[in-house]
Amino acid sequence: MASEKDYYQVLGVTKSASADEIKKAYRKLALEYHPDRNKTKEANNKFKEVTKAYEVLSNDQKRKTYDQFGHAAFEQGGMGGAGGGGNPFSGGQQGGQYGPFRYTYSSGGQGSDFDFGGFSDPFEIFEQFFGGAQRQRRPAYSIRINFDEAVKGVEKQVSINGKPQKIKIPPGVDRGSRIRFSEYDIVVDVTPDPKFQREGADIVTVEDVSFPQAALGGELEIETVHGKVKFKIPSGTQPETLVRLSGKGMPRINKSGNGDHYVKIKVTVPKKLNRDQKKILEDLLKEEKKSGKSWF
Repeated sequence: MASEKDYYQVLGVTKSASADEIKKAYRKLALEYHPDRNKTKEANNKFKEVTKAYEVLSNDQKRKTYDQFGHAAFEQGGMGGAGGGGNPFSGGQQGGQYGPFRYTYSSGGQGSDFDFGGFSDPFEIFEQFFGGAQRQRRPAYSIRINFDEAVKGVEKQVSINGKPQKIKIPPGVDRGSRIRFSEYDIVVDVTPDPKFQREGADIVTVEDVSFPQAALGGELEIETVHGKVKFKIPSGTQPETLVRLSGKGMPRINKSGNGDHYVKIKVTVPKKLNRDQKKILEDLLKEEKKSGKSWF
């Protein structure tokens, strides 16, 4: 067919294009021109054109034959005239229905050698259009738990459609976690804790440290989600210093181990000093002026 466009030009690829490049080009054009998405007058013909081109170029044997003989190899009776065998690549029309939409496509002689550009068959194109809207959605229910239950996990007795159910929530869930059960999903809401600030599997707390403690160093006892922990802060600890306690954070959901606990040091400066405290600081200030070096 002299008037038929070159298949490579139809897909917008070169003759040296790889199979992946051809597939990518087809997927793009199929989504662009499918008549159920594109309502222009030319879309239907364009969709048929790109599908026909891809049907040939996506098959190694057909592509070699097309490169050698052109469109004539795929016309009715092409490549078979004298032998009466007909077109060895001719096939039948197949089709089906996806929701309210019908589709048809032609298959090769074996009926299964066309991969639809990565779609298992044309109905997957509708999935791309409508985001799987025709699929049956699983029912989802929400449940609220407190922070401690999120840390340790909990089993809850609930009623779904009037039927009592026991659901087991694993340790480490966060706000918005979605848990899949046999026939439904549970979306978890976790009540925030006033002390523990959560960042994924990590926990951050702020600990007040007095000026002498920060300057001299010392031992602190802090509360983690796993209980109380003692650790030492070095002398000269500065405000906003972060101390990491490895493995003392939230359990990692569906994974082994825990996140970390970060302690942010907040150095408190007293607003009022007694006479002895003032005398100590005044002596320090005099020493600083004498040495010419700041002790901060």
